[in-house]
Amino acid sequence: MAGHRAFRFDVQEHRAHSANNWRDKVRALESMAYSAVYLPDHFGDQMGPVAALMAAADATTTLRIGSLVFDNDYRHPVVLAKEAATLDLLSDGRLDLGIGAGWMVSDYEQAGIPFDSPGTRIERLAEAVTIIKKFFAGGEFSFQGKHYSINGLEGAPSPVQKPHPPLLLGGGGRKMLHLAAREADIVHVNYKLSEGRINPKLVQTGMADATDEKLGWIREAAGDRLESIELGFTVFFANVTDD
Repeated sequence: MAGHRAFRFDVQEHRAHSANNWRDKVRALESMAYSAVYLPDHFGDQMGPVAALMAAADATTTLRIGSLVFDNDYRHPVVLAKEAATLDLLSDGRLDLGIGAGWMVSDYEQAGIPFDSPGTRIERLAEAVTIIKKFFAGGEFSFQGKHYSINGLEGAPSPVQKPHPPLLLGGGGRKMLHLAAREADIVHVNYKLSEGRINPKLVQTGMADATDEKLGWIREAAGDRLESIELGFTVFFANVTDD
């Protein structure tokens, strides 16, 4: 889909026992030539992604850092844009910025955050992406949408990567993958998580036929930018055979 783009392999981490343990982990990934370390964004047993990613960048020189993914509902997009621009600046341009509409209903229940319909959350994410891109462009900007209103905000600091850090969006449903295909540099193909919980039915949404359908949705919406898109997949299960 993206020509002859080379494969790259990333690792998603969640926790560390100490600062030294975290530094050892990310340095080991770098020594094994992994492309990036990614952190999720949940309220369970994991480190906070912003501080952990900055520490990972400080402990390494070539390893990219990224979020898989920041939940748009946990931070105002201006706050996230400023944190992301700072991460990119202080990592010398090594950030992959993953943002999602949110899916894990238990996070919302535990934190007392309203869990709106998938359509509303995706609509809100689309506005957030526009705001974040305007922030990264620098200078003063305003935005008036259904969910957010920005008035004369200065986009600073400026990220190192231009026009902005690679934006990662993804999902398992048509509406989310259409948004990703239109706006993202990296489109991450996932299980369909609209129910908000992990259950056995998810496996079927990751099978070959379902994945082919998702790739078709990406092609539908990407248009002329199809060849520039990098596809991403998370491997949760692997079946090794004699073949």
